[in-house]
Amino acid sequence: MRFEGYKMTDYVTLLKESGLKATFQRINILETIEKYGHITIDTIYEEVSKIHASLSLATVYKNILLMVEKNVLVEVPVAGQKSKYELKKEDHIHLICTECGKVEDKPLIRSVDTLIEDMTKEENFTLSSEQINLYGLCSDCQRGQHAS
Repeated sequence: MRFEGYKMTDYVTLLKESGLKATFQRINILETIEKYGHITIDTIYEEVSKIHASLSLATVYKNILLMVEKNVLVEVPVAGQKSKYELKKEDHIHLICTECGKVEDKPLIRSVDTLIEDMTKEENFTLSSEQINLYGLCSDCQRGQHAS
């Protein structure tokens, strides 16, 4: 199941199709992640708590982990920093800056897809999901202009 193109009004459907109740808090978490693209739990909490002042950080963590488990969200590990989260979408490659933590999505090109298919077939490995993360320095950090 792919979630490319879901908009705010579709989050109720997305959550229900994933076997989750469509609570206002979960919908707000998804809206926040969509707004930022790739975001840490701490930043999600800061944004969501502006609307839900009584919501605890533990509740945000619990909901994020549950939505990762149900394939609504994807955890993107950032070397030396806290993981970021994004909405589940078509397979793609992440370019992750090890200096500023910026995560950029790039389309999965056919040659990489073919390589993965060949490798898994050769190893008789059944692939359930894939995530390709490339780590290095973004162009801003290479020029000494750290993105914030």
